[in-house]
Amino acid sequence: MSLGLPGHLAPHSESRAFARAAHVISFVVLVAALLIVIALQSRWPEATLWPAMAALLVFVVALWLLERYRSVVFSVLYLVVGTVAVFSLVYAGTAQFPDAIATDNFVFTLAKIALTVVGGAGIGVFKAATWCVAGYVLGETATILAALQTGATIVPDLTALGVVVVVALMFTVVGLGRKRVHLAQPSLQRAARDEQLSDIRHRIEVRAAAMLHDTILNHLAAVAVSADGALRTSLRGRIERDLQLLAGEEWLLAPAEGAGQRGDSRSGWYASRLYRSIDEARDLGLEVVLSGDPSAIQRLDAQRQLAVGLAVKQCLVNVIKHAGTDRAEVVIYGSESEVSVMIIDAGKGFSERETSLDRLGLRQSVRRRIETVDGTVQVWSTPGTGTSILLRLPAAERPESAS
Repeated sequence: MSLGLPGHLAPHSESRAFARAAHVISFVVLVAALLIVIALQSRWPEATLWPAMAALLVFVVALWLLERYRSVVFSVLYLVVGTVAVFSLVYAGTAQFPDAIATDNFVFTLAKIALTVVGGAGIGVFKAATWCVAGYVLGETATILAALQTGATIVPDLTALGVVVVVALMFTVVGLGRKRVHLAQPSLQRAARDEQLSDIRHRIEVRAAAMLHDTILNHLAAVAVSADGALRTSLRGRIERDLQLLAGEEWLLAPAEGAGQRGDSRSGWYASRLYRSIDEARDLGLEVVLSGDPSAIQRLDAQRQLAVGLAVKQCLVNVIKHAGTDRAEVVIYGSESEVSVMIIDAGKGFSERETSLDRLGLRQSVRRRIETVDGTVQVWSTPGTGTSILLRLPAAERPESAS
């Protein structure tokens, strides 16, 4: 029995839960015993039952101390006080009503249950079971000693015995179940680790596929449509920079929080990956009209800023390669909860369902990349009417502000 908790937290949590339940039960039975004694004293004013009432009150105080300071010292104190309280209660009851009360009286049983249930609770299941048995033995011993003093009839208290048996068995079963959980814990941890590694592998594969498409495949397309002769300086520099990026391992790392948010002349919107993507598309000959609120992009964390920037770049490259138009519009707007970016062109349009499987741009570099950072992608396109792509991403909990 682990209550669904990790192996190193389950024992402590279970012990606290058992102790709290035991304290509630003990408080209820002690209050019930105290009320019964008060009722008897009211019914027979000549009887001397105030020592029993005082002992029960001290018993309740000891319970409160044990609840507040759960330790071995206060557990021992509770057992000692409880034993004295049981002795005082049995002595006063059998002395005042010698012909009517035996040692298995219901009021005595309530006090012994309180002593049995709480003794040592929360120290460990097997130790707690041992302390419960010790509480029962002390309670019965105090009962017999008080009965011998007053000459009362000694009758075995089967109710108290049944309670201690049930509690001890419960702790024993819990202890055995905890051992089984402890033995199974390494397998559970290995399974959790394997699942985590599988998720990391999947994310790396998605990122690698998108990175491959964003760099090599797009550069090949740009080279194919370039004029004969030497490559443009800007295209050659971009290819060299991306080759250095692929040769290293920086693309495997998540972007640092606050990247591009430094207080220099390129901070804010002009340092964002989305701004660079639009600038690179313009270098390739596409007229990009920007509208909306570009500063809203700063409400995204660094990882989502990178994802939306690269996704928009792929959308604009698709316009250049497939739309048959040299003009596109990028609209940015945001709220407290999300940021949206829409890419619109009036080109040839297409049907996403009819897109061949070897066309990875929209599938890998846009849709999967945005979905990986908890965003959504919606595409509206019909052949002959152009294309609109809406990217929606959740904003950071604390929106980043431009310096």
